Amino acid sequence: MYLMNTEKTYSISFIGLKNGEHTFEYQIDSDFFKNYNYDDFNSIQANISVLLNKKATHLEVNFKAKGVVNVPCDVTNEDFDLPIENEFNLIVKFGEEFNDDHDEILVIPMNEYEINLSQYIYELIVLSIPVKRVSPEAAENEDFDEEDFDFLFEDEEEDNEMEDSQEDDTESDSDNEDIDPRWEKLKKLLTDK
Repeated sequence: MYLMNTEKTYSISFIGLKNGEHTFEYQIDSDFFKNYNYDDFNSIQANISVLLNKKATHLEVNFKAKGVVNVPCDVTNEDFDLPIENEFNLIVKFGEEFNDDHDEILVIPMNEYEINLSQYIYELIVLSIPVKRVSPEAAENEDFDEEDFDFLFEDEEEDNEMEDSQEDDTESDSDNEDIDPRWEKLKKLLTDK
């Protein structure tokens, strides 16, 4: 199995770049995700556009992902093509040591001359894939109003209201005059242990 060298393929050497904006394009497919053992889709074709703005003291990096993943529908279990799109901004600062604790700020040592973007590309794409995946056909068939099905829960609501009112009656009325005989039997079973 061939694994691409993400260190080289997705690294940008910024040391020779002039200050200002520079654009980089990457085509991502399923092979990219083998490096991460990620297989939560059948296939993927995505275009990643990276705009690097080199400033005197830091770098501003804007990632844009647009593409299609083939996934099984959660409703029908049939495969379909799901469009994805996402965007992410990263600030790269220079400091004493490497630090990626903050999601949107990366600190790299002063002597670094390149940044590797593969982890950011991976996260950008993974986060663009929704948790619930419903094909357009299944979404059309599931087009119903939840209120149309409220009647299914009416008995349950009435039971809950009745229980609540009985509890209120039990607490406020020490004589327990209006208790359903079935409740009395249940209480008796509990106390007869």
